[in-house]
Amino acid sequence: MADEAEHGMAGTTGVDDLHVAIVDDDDLFRESIAQNLVDAGFAVADFPSGPGFLSYLAEGEAPGLILLDWKMPEMNGIEVLRRLRSDGCEIPVIFLTVLSDQIYEEAALTSGAVDFVEKSRSFSILRRRIELILGGQKRRAEAAAQGQAGEAAGAPADAAAASDVLRNGEIELKVETHRAYWRGQEVPLTVTEFRMVLHMVERAGLDVRYRDLYDLVHGAGFMAGDGSEGYRSNVRTFIKRIRQKFRDLDPDFGQIENYPGFGYRWLDAEQPRSTDAAATED
Repeated sequence: MADEAEHGMAGTTGVDDLHVAIVDDDDLFRESIAQNLVDAGFAVADFPSGPGFLSYLAEGEAPGLILLDWKMPEMNGIEVLRRLRSDGCEIPVIFLTVLSDQIYEEAALTSGAVDFVEKSRSFSILRRRIELILGGQKRRAEAAAQGQAGEAAGAPADAAAASDVLRNGEIELKVETHRAYWRGQEVPLTVTEFRMVLHMVERAGLDVRYRDLYDLVHGAGFMAGDGSEGYRSNVRTFIKRIRQKFRDLDPDFGQIENYPGFGYRWLDAEQPRSTDAAATED
């Protein structure tokens, strides 16, 4: 299937949402996963290298999800992921690798992956995670389409523009374009990071559960890692990255506070910051 991969499909269902790309230099493993996905009803394109996959995307192809190996010659998985995100590609990426150390998982999530799965896990677990991620993507797209339809049905242009911008103190969020501004400077958030900040700012002053923030990334019901500690660790990684992006612009940034054992809160404009330095650290 490696030769087929460079040209495109290794199976097809005609449903774009179910189109999965596999990038892995292990021919046997890649072919096995590809066949399991095809048998499960997914359309699959598989690639033995990062450059081959990037060329495929450059031709205008757009899978619904990418399964990416870490250790590959020419261009490793983390390099492929960073290239995707720097090019503005927000296709969900799951790292599928033999590397199980937490440092690799944190690096993957920090670079923009939505999950990190060991190759030793069963295909049924991988399939469930794929379905949950694609399901979450579809629900968000449908919600966005409904909002646009409502606007086209007669909402005044100025009212639509007003609802597109959320402000609270020094933060300004442009919902339609997923852009965030802190004290007038744009914060380079990914789409997923923007959703998490938006969710907290909409509830400024209130505590937001780890689970609620996690569901924004993976969809309701999804679980990564070892139970509740697994998804909490996942959320902490995202929040750490978000805080750093704000602190790159403002070293005194401290609007995101921890609620140990529960989650995080975005301080309301009139709410005083905690005197406990640990509240604004991970």
